Amino acid sequence: MTPFDRYLAAWNLVPDGAPMRTPSSHLLPVRRGGEPAMLKIAHADEERRGVALMRWWDGDGAARVLAHDGDALLLERATGPRSLRRMAIAGEDDEACRILCAVAARLHAPRPRPPPALTPLRRWFAGLEAAARAHGGLFARAWDAACRLLDDPREVVPLHGDLHHDNVLDAGARGWIAIDPKHVIGERGFDLANLFANPDAHAAQAPGRFARRVHVVAAAAGCERRRLLRWVLAQAGLSAAWLLADGEAPDDRLAIARLAAAELERS
Repeated sequence: MTPFDRYLAAWNLVPDGAPMRTPSSHLLPVRRGGEPAMLKIAHADEERRGVALMRWWDGDGAARVLAHDGDALLLERATGPRSLRRMAIAGEDDEACRILCAVAARLHAPRPRPPPALTPLRRWFAGLEAAARAHGGLFARAWDAACRLLDDPREVVPLHGDLHHDNVLDAGARGWIAIDPKHVIGERGFDLANLFANPDAHAAQAPGRFARRVHVVAAAAGCERRRLLRWVLAQAGLSAAWLLADGEAPDDRLAIARLAAAELERS
């Protein structure tokens, strides 16, 4: 008996690949009526809460929700050949950044229906506040940037919460679609900031890469440069605080925070 068996029968699904496991879910590529889909069984609350947002987006900039029952979710499966990770590593980073900005714009666009109830972004920053008090230094600078932004929010929208190269997939004729959102609402700059530490430390910290990304993202997303840099500093600091709390090394995220702080000082 596998976690998938109940839903394979109930939704008339045929396995179409090997099962996968992440820290937050079980995944199985399937086909329904010949069409590719992904069966996902969530184990984390944030994964479960993200379903409401996926349904609200209704396939506009995100994978379509084909079925949902409790912890189980059946999603449209992207099968296009392109990868934002490979693009960023292979010298097409500008284009990858522009695609991420375009997907963010679709996700952040107004909808006819009100969004589901979402977690305010300020609550997420409790971990950074604690790290700033405990460690000071760059954590304190990131917390100061976060406070300035959170006290004066602009362009507040439902956020993806974890928008990066591996969470935006090529869906062929459907274009690029996002998967695995969190459950948060706040200023759109938070989503844009997340791409700066991705797809990996080598790509994100390549010589000249950070400054180039600031230029490309600010232009593509139509956002003010200094405010974008503050979001990068705040978001990288928050990510570093979460890693530290989980007993993991925060060095790569702190490196991005340091680059953002240095650019802010120069501008």
